[in-house]
Amino acid sequence: MFSPDCLPVLIGSLPLSSHRQAVELIFRFTPEIPLWPQLPALSREGMVRQFIDGFPGLIDHGRKYWVDSDSDDFPGQMASFYEEFFTGESQPHLPDVCCFSLPPDTARGFFTFTEMLEGGHYSPVTVKGQVTGPVTTGIGVRDHRGAVLLHDDNLRDILVKLLGGKARWQVERLKRYCAAVPPLVFIDEPGMVSFGSTAFAGISRELASETVSPLIASIKGAGGLAGIHICANGDWEPALASGADIISFDAYSYFDHFILYRDHLASFLESGGILAWGIVPTGDPDAVVREQVESLYQAWKVQLEALCSLGFTSQYVVSRSLIAPACGTGSLSPGLAEKVLSMTRGLADRIRSDFALSPDDGAAR
Repeated sequence: MFSPDCLPVLIGSLPLSSHRQAVELIFRFTPEIPLWPQLPALSREGMVRQFIDGFPGLIDHGRKYWVDSDSDDFPGQMASFYEEFFTGESQPHLPDVCCFSLPPDTARGFFTFTEMLEGGHYSPVTVKGQVTGPVTTGIGVRDHRGAVLLHDDNLRDILVKLLGGKARWQVERLKRYCAAVPPLVFIDEPGMVSFGSTAFAGISRELASETVSPLIASIKGAGGLAGIHICANGDWEPALASGADIISFDAYSYFDHFILYRDHLASFLESGGILAWGIVPTGDPDAVVREQVESLYQAWKVQLEALCSLGFTSQYVVSRSLIAPACGTGSLSPGLAEKVLSMTRGLADRIRSDFALSPDDGAAR
């Protein structure tokens, strides 16, 4: 069992254009659980575009892309996709290059990250990857008629299988850098709680659960720990009951709503689930400027007391917690992004010092 003991962890995006600079920053602040960076300032590294290479019929014209399912070669591409999928299902490992791999031109951060790990200068507790969830991706990508992929049964099935394969591909490659704790792969999926909202109109609770579940199964089946990152507010029941190992939530903005799901939260923690507290703000630059480690620490202690009222000791909750930013920092200035990383590190250290956790804590038990 992984006992994170309030180690710091990040969400993928950074407002930089140099992957090496981004990875160095990540190792500086979160060497125990580093992750590969996503740089949305680069046109092919948006959270949706980054994970759809390999989709049959994908047309890419710079910042505009869509799926043409009426093209003459779409049936052949779809047949090849399913052949790769079913072949991969019967194999212990996916090939280095396949429709499920992350290409260097859209995920250069992954390869820069693993190249630096190969250098042998770092000894992380575990490492983290990520993939955008099928609801968010399915709403964000359209076909040649302008319809979102999620509402087409056939295209949705391809999308779920594609994203599940990309999650599995990451786990298989990241495992080599983890000594005792499996790699973490977060599914970035605000749609898991936002179904029924204006941005996710027409998405039911059942559809959100049915599309995310196969990704969780792919991560776990490959030997990883599955997280769901949600920087939104809504109905938390499906996420807490999803079988995910980790729930990453915006504790800075939405804790008061999150704690209302008392029974599901208690069940999640009792079953060994891990909470990644997004207590460091990212959505409001003024909040990033205003907050300091001590103010966040005092806010977190109030939240900890509320969570312990569900019947847990503070020591147990701390053992099942990670400290994180509320979301990625890609929309902030580089200076504010670095402050977010610094506060995440500082808050984790403050909590771990308060609970007398040694540097060796936060590993497999």
